[in-house]
Amino acid sequence: MPDHLTIKSAQLASAKGPIEAADGGVRLRVAYMTGEYPRATDTFIQREVAALRALGHHVQTFSVRTPPASENVEAEILAGRKSTIYLLPPQGLIIAHLAQVFSSPGRYFAALALAWNICPPGIRAMARQVAYFAEAAMLVRLIRKHDLSHLHNHFADSSCSVAVIAAAMGEITYSFTIHGPTEFFEPKYWRIDEKVRRALFVNCISHFCRSQVMLFAPLDCWKKLRIVHCGVDPEAFEVKRHQGRGGRLLFVGRLAAIKGLPIILEVLARLEDVTLDIVGDGPDRQLLEEQARLLNISSRVRFLGYQSQQHIRGLFKQADVFVMSSFAEGVPVVLMEAMAAGIPVVAPRIAGIPELVRDGQSGLLVAPGDVNEMASAVDRLLRDAGLRNRFAIAARHDVERDFNIQTESRWLAEIVSSAIAGRSIGIRP
Repeated sequence: MPDHLTIKSAQLASAKGPIEAADGGVRLRVAYMTGEYPRATDTFIQREVAALRALGHHVQTFSVRTPPASENVEAEILAGRKSTIYLLPPQGLIIAHLAQVFSSPGRYFAALALAWNICPPGIRAMARQVAYFAEAAMLVRLIRKHDLSHLHNHFADSSCSVAVIAAAMGEITYSFTIHGPTEFFEPKYWRIDEKVRRALFVNCISHFCRSQVMLFAPLDCWKKLRIVHCGVDPEAFEVKRHQGRGGRLLFVGRLAAIKGLPIILEVLARLEDVTLDIVGDGPDRQLLEEQARLLNISSRVRFLGYQSQQHIRGLFKQADVFVMSSFAEGVPVVLMEAMAAGIPVVAPRIAGIPELVRDGQSGLLVAPGDVNEMASAVDRLLRDAGLRNRFAIAARHDVERDFNIQTESRWLAEIVSSAIAGRSIGIRP
């Protein structure tokens, strides 16, 4: 099997490769893909795309499916949908496959063999793999049509299966960003080992994330694993000045079991004269509303559904403490946003969160699932405005230094350029 870090000289010389600009820099032409895009919950991808474009790179976004209309919470998402190319419903599917069979039959059948080899067990999984193979041919045709030089996918699950098959079929270099936690629940099912082996490089959003990939990636592929943080634009957030006793909590996220929201509701039930705003939606909303009723706190909880980024920034200005109770996470972007806005955070001590929140210095970390410890931490912050202000200053500094989308996007562009040119590069800048 060829070394997938090696780029053929013909590919490097191709007109589709990186273009040297008049200022001496390199301008990339990249395909960006994920399963559903853009959504209210993937602002980190939207910001990354916007930042790369602001640097002068050409980024064409692709998505397997169109997100539901409920995700249309702001103008930026609607604009992103207009410029994104969707693989479903399929258009020109037969033409795409016939073109690939006749132009490169060897690669076509090699990609078919790859799709078979990485297919999870079961009839349903096989049916999905057939769909991924069908979509891959369409993606190859579209990448060539738009004269793109590299394919980058966000998340290591189904859309990455389409990407790795397309890369083999079209002899295209590809890479992906792995976030966790869900990809790590079934790494063998999604054949992350083979996806890493075939990738030009793999971006991991934290040291913790990188360590999880190292568990099942081949040892000789560890050198491909880079750390690229998701990021925010700190300048978009005004740092709050805290005064007096606080009484407003804020949660932003998906209303699903993995987020552990029943813990936060129990915490609220133990605190007097405290309210909670919950931004987001999901399968557990009705259950959570019922729990709030049973705890007799319904009058102190607002379920606000999905909201625009502008509205969320307004809620940051009103909040005294941001709360999170997840049982599994990557490095939550919403924590970065809260910290950039000067809102002290209480979050679980899991996964990559300690790489963002310095316990006792820029926020408070608690044992996951521990209602008593979380209630104590929240109460401590609400009582002490001075502590909230000290955390606000430290948190803002940390986000500006380590989780700034502008810095991270320049690092990402350097990774892509270096990988395509065959140059070695470090794990972090």
